[in-house]
Amino acid sequence: MAHVLVSPLNWGLGHATRDIPVIRTLREHGHDVTIAACGNALSVLIQEFPDARYIEYPDYPVPFSSGHLFVPKFCAAMPFMLKAVVREHATLGSILKKDRYDLVISDNRLGVFSSEVPSIFISHQLHYHLPLLYWPAELLAIPVNRYLHERYDRIIVPDNPPGPLSLAGKLSRPQTDVARERVFFSGILSGTRQIACAQDLDYLVVISGPEPQRTLLEKILLAKVGDLDGSGVALLGSPKRPKAATRRGDWTCVSYVSTEEKTELMNRARCMICRSGYTTLMELAELGKDRALLIPTPGQTEQEYLSWYYKQMGWYHSQDQDRLDLVDDIEETRKFHGFPGMPKTMENTKRLYDELLAGYLE
Repeated sequence: MAHVLVSPLNWGLGHATRDIPVIRTLREHGHDVTIAACGNALSVLIQEFPDARYIEYPDYPVPFSSGHLFVPKFCAAMPFMLKAVVREHATLGSILKKDRYDLVISDNRLGVFSSEVPSIFISHQLHYHLPLLYWPAELLAIPVNRYLHERYDRIIVPDNPPGPLSLAGKLSRPQTDVARERVFFSGILSGTRQIACAQDLDYLVVISGPEPQRTLLEKILLAKVGDLDGSGVALLGSPKRPKAATRRGDWTCVSYVSTEEKTELMNRARCMICRSGYTTLMELAELGKDRALLIPTPGQTEQEYLSWYYKQMGWYHSQDQDRLDLVDDIEETRKFHGFPGMPKTMENTKRLYDELLAGYLE
């Protein structure tokens, strides 16, 4: 039995939830998994794996703003983030001195790597997309990424290889020789799965992402969902709040549900309303959903690019949150056809373990 340390970033719930099938696969093969995380990411994984070992492991502050100022705020926060990464790496050294680990898996945590223990990085973003105004920063990110990727033995990209089935588009294309040598395209990794059930729910609203934008979207959508005909459930993406459901006419609001409950709701829903966060998009692909309204987080260039990309591909309709006309936008979703068919998580995690992880653990 090998001992694996898995550490997801706590910027929204996406990093933690896409690690669920990876953790589950490791445990099914008899390996001991310790989860090192903080905040909502830690809360989610405790609910999914209550018998696992946990370490409270702080990461870095989220440099998001309540407006369209993500890039300048992110750049201004870089000195503080770099200091936090150095501290994060030092903390990992202390963790590794206390216990023996055979493998370290970091989901987008830049300081979670070791020269003594094989280290794997999970990210769908090997290339950054920035507005034209900031193109020098986009170019600068290429050698920075090269330096960071050199710290890891392999890079797991939860996407299909570049081509017509790529969910991340240009974001997941390797830009350097280091990335090309280390990359492993696992295909989508999602904590959801298809189940046999009736599609008896008209709408499912999934509110997710970092604050303060999560709360802003909650206020906007909960004020508008009553305009829609039909029944719906709104998941508020806040696992630390009381879980009790509240009723608003034909709508039910709940702060957080388990992966199993969310899977059932997503399977039942005829139409999804959600952020264009990459983990949520993998869930749509996993379930083969053909109708969704995507609402990118303002100023978060990755989500804005993905929304634009999917609209161009004819996959899903998207709309900025400050321009939402929910009735009209829901009608627009009927003009799109969803993702093309692709391998699902069960097949992908089997291949990931057999072709990559087993080489470090068996």
